[in-house]
Amino acid sequence: MTSSLVFRYLALGFGFIAFSCCAALSAETKKTAAPDGPSIPTVITSKSLEMWSTDTDTHSIFDQNVVVTGNNMRLTCDHLDVLAARLGDTDATVGKLDKFKTLVATGNVHIMQGDRDVTCGRAEVFPKENRIVLTDHPVVVDSSGPYVAKGTRIILLRGERRLFGDDIEITGPPIKDLGFDKEKPMQSPAKAP
Repeated sequence: MTSSLVFRYLALGFGFIAFSCCAALSAETKKTAAPDGPSIPTVITSKSLEMWSTDTDTHSIFDQNVVVTGNNMRLTCDHLDVLAARLGDTDATVGKLDKFKTLVATGNVHIMQGDRDVTCGRAEVFPKENRIVLTDHPVVVDSSGPYVAKGTRIILLRGERRLFGDDIEITGPPIKDLGFDKEKPMQSPAKAP
């Protein structure tokens, strides 16, 4: 197997991780049915909540024992800061929520969806940009590969199957035997003319 083919397999595997994590973290609640049945509403629980609205936005801060569940996804963290667009009556204390603008999970962040698992200290989700930024010792695991990505910062782009970042370490399945005969002694490379 050539190094370019190995790289292609690793890129495909980690592209799948990137796509999967973005899908898990994309907090846009869709009205379409999940593959296994009807769409499940997003539920957020925490020990405390502070929420306020402006004419255009609703801001929510969840603290301590934060748990978010939705379609085939579970996120836990210490603190969750959510900014959502607001619709409807601007005089209402808390307006009707439209689409999420940003979600920032911090402290012991753990995201699970299917065979995929993400841990980090901070996850910033930008649904309109289909982008997730993981920092503070991020680790992305796809046990179906198995593939593991670690780094100081990992960025996932949904729909592009891209993962990139800083100080990245990727672990994938073993590379198959490159075809060397184990019974033959190693030969020195030919000398240059």
